[in-house]
Amino acid sequence: MPTTPASPPSNDDPPETAVGKGRATPTRAEQEAARRRPLVANTKEARAAAKAEMNERRNRAQAGLAAGEEKYLPVRDKGPQRRWVRDYVDSGWHPAEFVMGIMVLVILVSLLPPAWAIGGVSVGAWAYLVMMGYLVLAIGGMILLGWRVKTKAAAKFGKERLERGLGWYAAMRSLQMRFMRLPKPQVKRGERPA
Repeated sequence: MPTTPASPPSNDDPPETAVGKGRATPTRAEQEAARRRPLVANTKEARAAAKAEMNERRNRAQAGLAAGEEKYLPVRDKGPQRRWVRDYVDSGWHPAEFVMGIMVLVILVSLLPPAWAIGGVSVGAWAYLVMMGYLVLAIGGMILLGWRVKTKAAAKFGKERLERGLGWYAAMRSLQMRFMRLPKPQVKRGERPA
């Protein structure tokens, strides 16, 4: 293919325009200042909206935890085996759940004057002895409950698939008063889980 020689430049051609953006490049400090914005909204309305949204999220999580929704449970309470243990513990009466009440009674009785005595021993000392006996009974009940839960869970879920710590989990749940337990009890007393 034949090529034509380039024409020589003439004075009639328009001058070439300068290539560029037509303004100076901003400095790094100027660029950073333009990008800078507060991490937390400064307006009163934005703060109120963020606070309301946070409260709503927190209330939803508390309600979900109380209802036993798996999504809101802490790791120690998650899973079908833990749910079964909670239902098993909540379905019965346990001496350990009354320990706090007994201790409060002992503190109140110990405030009685030492002159009040039964058989030469102050009422406060007798109350202390009763509390110690009750603690032995409660600890025995917790040990028995832990053993029973592990045995029944092994039969239900299979011994090789049994999670660790189910007996301890049951014992610690039985130590809490029923109305203070989280997640809240999902079964009534006497309704043993299958």
